[in-house]
Amino acid sequence: MSTEDAILDSANRCFTRYGYRRTSMDTIAKEARVAKGTVYLYCEDKADLFTRSLERELRAWVEDLSLLIDDRPAPEILADMGQRDAAFVEQHPLVAELLAGLLDGDHPDLQPRFEELRRIGVRHVVAVLHLGIEQGTFAPELDVEPTARILQEMQLTGALLPHRGDLSTAARRRQQRAALHLVLRGLERR
Repeated sequence: MSTEDAILDSANRCFTRYGYRRTSMDTIAKEARVAKGTVYLYCEDKADLFTRSLERELRAWVEDLSLLIDDRPAPEILADMGQRDAAFVEQHPLVAELLAGLLDGDHPDLQPRFEELRRIGVRHVVAVLHLGIEQGTFAPELDVEPTARILQEMQLTGALLPHRGDLSTAARRRQQRAALHLVLRGLERR
């Protein structure tokens, strides 16, 4: 593992565990087992390190989901992506908070960067919606960008269901599948 990867991994763990405000560069350096000055060789400041660690997680996730895009019917691909989305955002709460817009209020100066990251995070959904239109499955007049965002936000909402103590993991997954099915029926060509 490279020094940069160790720093980004450390930053992500620290930001997840302590939050942005309570995470210091000293803490990140200690966690990464490098000198504080070494951390600054790879970033401008804490905000830069925060967004870079988020971006790295997000890009790895999008790359993984992009592998699902093939010649299958688009609704099937979206369903598979939905299952992986749910598992990913449950394991990566900072990315879930980014995509849901929950980080914006605490970091108004980073909002343009967050918006750029959200666009990266929705690319795979946009691609599948276009595929569905090409396949004749989805309505040709579908407004793809906002629809992709809505689908993503639904997945994020589903990922937040663990905070409801009355739902088992199986029940959460069932609700997520039902919501996706409901939306996909609305996307179909009539």
